[in-house]
Amino acid sequence: MSAAVTGTPASGAAQTAVRFPLASLKQVRREVVRQLGRVHNAKRWFVLAVVLLSLGSYATVLAPQLLGQIVDLVSGEGSGRPMWLIGAELVFVAVAGAVMSAAGYYLVARLSERVIATLRQDMVGTALGLPTHQVEDAGTGDLVSRSTDDVAELSAAVTETLPTLSTSLFSIVVTVIALFTLNWHFLIIPVVVAPVYYLAARIYLARAPKRYAAERAAMAERARRVLEAIRGRATVRAFSMEDRMHVEIGDASWSVVRKGIRARTTMLVLNTWMLAIEFLMLSLALAVGYYLVSADALTVGAVTGAVLMIIRLRGPMNTFMRVLDVVQSGYASLARIVGVVSDPPIPVPDSGVDAPRGRVELRNVSFSYGGGWAVRNVNLTIDPGQTVAIVGASGAGKTTVAALLAGLRVPDEGEVLVDGFPVSQLSDRERIARLATVSQEVHVFSGTLRQDLTLAKPDATDDELHSALDRVHAHSWFDRLPSGLDTVVGARGLQLEPVAAQQLALARILLLDPAIVVMDEATAEAGSAGAGALEDAADEVTHGRSALVVAHRLDQASQADNILVMDGGEVVERGTHDQLLAAGGIYQRLWSAWSAGRRELDADPV
Repeated sequence: MSAAVTGTPASGAAQTAVRFPLASLKQVRREVVRQLGRVHNAKRWFVLAVVLLSLGSYATVLAPQLLGQIVDLVSGEGSGRPMWLIGAELVFVAVAGAVMSAAGYYLVARLSERVIATLRQDMVGTALGLPTHQVEDAGTGDLVSRSTDDVAELSAAVTETLPTLSTSLFSIVVTVIALFTLNWHFLIIPVVVAPVYYLAARIYLARAPKRYAAERAAMAERARRVLEAIRGRATVRAFSMEDRMHVEIGDASWSVVRKGIRARTTMLVLNTWMLAIEFLMLSLALAVGYYLVSADALTVGAVTGAVLMIIRLRGPMNTFMRVLDVVQSGYASLARIVGVVSDPPIPVPDSGVDAPRGRVELRNVSFSYGGGWAVRNVNLTIDPGQTVAIVGASGAGKTTVAALLAGLRVPDEGEVLVDGFPVSQLSDRERIARLATVSQEVHVFSGTLRQDLTLAKPDATDDELHSALDRVHAHSWFDRLPSGLDTVVGARGLQLEPVAAQQLALARILLLDPAIVVMDEATAEAGSAGAGALEDAADEVTHGRSALVVAHRLDQASQADNILVMDGGEVVERGTHDQLLAAGGIYQRLWSAWSAGRRELDADPV
């Protein structure tokens, strides 16, 4: 029904200080368990994946042992089994291990992708249900970054690392067991090497999470800067701020680079540790093997098989340690996503308010964006069916008052009452029946025109849709549509002109039929060529309803039942059009300046 209502920009400090939270490890674990529970037969598929990965890992351990038997056979210490039989077993083990590992890999990837899909849906659903003021306080860039960059990073991390990590873990466990069954002396190797691995991992994990979280936060800040520049391009050009915006975006981009390099540096340090550990592990394997052969405890072939198992163990161990880089990045993204999902908005129950009447009261309302009062001690009453206009210079607080009335902002002081109840205590159903907002920037959703209109009234008939379009004087462009109500509009269809888009938004208001309508400069496009009908459409929407109009055009304000003049966040004048003109105050000066400007435009032959 409207675009997001925006107010006076918050200070930079306020914008960077407030962010959606990062989820704790407990919250992440609880959310992952919940998501797994939503996947059909998740436990069964998980157990099957564990069995397949275990068997695949066991098969990879048998291969070095068979190679050791071949060495014994060549050296004359073998058991007499023919070479072809050992070779056939080796081929079978290799193929069976590959098939079972691949099947387990597939099941883990399939299960994890389903969890990511449901988590993504929850992320989008939660984001759509969040209060507008919470999204704006945190910064849309932060939410966009979490729902795009972080979801992509998590999906890539899960797809690329989780199956590999599972396979590596099973291979390590099975190899250690096999070495123990071969000869207990080989346990010296994991006993000595494990603490070194632990130390390397602990050093890495002590630094990596904060660095990756800082990198993701820097990405969110970069996204915010880019979105601000794109959405505010008209203002940027009007005030010649291109160079400044380039510098800010460049600084944010270089911040991502610096923090990304810092995060990757921790991986370089880990690689250094890995090289040292590999040297230690192979040295110990050769020393233990030499001792066992010298003591006639094992044959050369058996030791060869053990050493091959240890050499093969280097791969899973290196994979396990090195994917910590991706795992940490993925976990940082997961914590940011769960930070939004774990605290979804709680639906407000019905307050029990009577049928919509359309009475509005703002009692001593004050609100701050974090750096001083945006509005201060505002008192306003709108009786049922009455229209109140708010006028004033840019930044006077008009849009903030509109947002407070619409429930898009929560006052710091005072209360906003709709039909005698605080607007924040009304349920969604009760609020929709009473309140609707139309701003200067409206959105045309992708789909047919019928789908776009029935967002306001899903059961509306075609006659009702035609009637609503006719009442907002949209027939001038609607009659030219190739498929009428079935014409595809929006980003993937016909691009409506600004006036047509605004008329579409007003038609949705008529279909919704609220008791109160808030119009935040909704007719600003009326100055465009061929847009005179927009004023009549706005009059049609406000007729018979309580209305708060943030007036872009003073002739619209002059028709209101009451006018409030705001300056510096406070109401400095109030009264009817004639009363304010007679008072000779700010409104009279604004009216004189606006009237003179209109006369000049009317006199201009161009």
